[in-house]
Amino acid sequence: MSLIAPHGGKLVNRVLEPTAASAAAKEAAALPSIVLSPREQFDLEMLAIGAFSPLTGFQGQADFARVCKEMRLADGTVWPIPVVLSPSDEVAAKISPGQKLALKDSHNRVLGILHVTEKYPHDKALEIPNVYRTEDQAHPGVAQVQKQGNWCIAGPIDVINPNYEPEFAEYRLPPAKTRQAFADRGWQTVAAFQTRNPIHRSHEYLTKCALEMTDGLLIHPLVGETKSDDIPADVRMECYRVLIDNYYNKDRTMLSVMPLAMRYAGPREAILHALIRKNYGVTHFIVGRDHAGVGNYYGTYDAQKLFDQFTAAEIGVEPLKFENTFYCKKTKGMASSKTTNSQKEDQVFLSGTKVREMLKAGQRPPEEFSRPEVADVLIRWAQSVK
Repeated sequence: MSLIAPHGGKLVNRVLEPTAASAAAKEAAALPSIVLSPREQFDLEMLAIGAFSPLTGFQGQADFARVCKEMRLADGTVWPIPVVLSPSDEVAAKISPGQKLALKDSHNRVLGILHVTEKYPHDKALEIPNVYRTEDQAHPGVAQVQKQGNWCIAGPIDVINPNYEPEFAEYRLPPAKTRQAFADRGWQTVAAFQTRNPIHRSHEYLTKCALEMTDGLLIHPLVGETKSDDIPADVRMECYRVLIDNYYNKDRTMLSVMPLAMRYAGPREAILHALIRKNYGVTHFIVGRDHAGVGNYYGTYDAQKLFDQFTAAEIGVEPLKFENTFYCKKTKGMASSKTTNSQKEDQVFLSGTKVREMLKAGQRPPEEFSRPEVADVLIRWAQSVK
């Protein structure tokens, strides 16, 4: 039985074997070093484990420019968002091509070694409007890029330890392990659900529709850097566990986490999320309303439309495009505008503000919106937040 090929044809692995890692750690002690930002640390982990295949390190200028302009690497492979290392100008001034650099985490622990092949100007005027479709400083992705340095350092990496304190280690399976798990279960087709929020009834409905079409379902929450007002990852994980325990077929459902920092780049990030899941062994990817969006920067279904710009062979993963869904009082079930003729007053919608108010007051949202077990987890969290 063969699983879907990784993006670019080969699953990258930049994590050194123990003997080589020990030698690299000794070498790194004598090298100049830079401390990675939180986003760069997550990117390094994604590069190391092959989740960013075919990338083997931080991108050079030719890749950066073509990704920004055309959503492709220099060799033509689809890739929608730059993955760059951009330290402060003061640090960048001391770095030259041909050097080796020790890459460290925020606790000054060595993660790996970068073989510097390029140093080039960080063209933020090219990146920001192309990737984020806005130059508004209030956009979290735009703000993050503006905080980065004005130079990019590129080259392949050799990783000693991608993360010394991984959250949810039990669930933090790299692509090679999820692929093995799918093979062990006999799953040839797998649908993935990307989420950075608790799963409410509409999302549950989407995932179960997808599961009807495939052998298995991977619930694959993002646990890297998110916005400060997003629900913390540990709370979300508890929500996912109680939901799967009570409402899913465990033989057909798998929970694993992805250590990626959000960009909030909407349509382009939807493409990135699909390509990453392809590396994890997924064949179908759920794309709902305003995927990876924030505020009102992107159209409701812009992410779905962007997939149409590429051939099926270029993406490799089949996007499952869903309309906005809701509980329909008329048909007494989950529905969308495709499946019901009910009026607005028969459709259960709750704003995020209303839900937060209810949770803080210790009130469960209606069962048509959220499963009670999930609501109880969120109530405990909401009431603990001052």
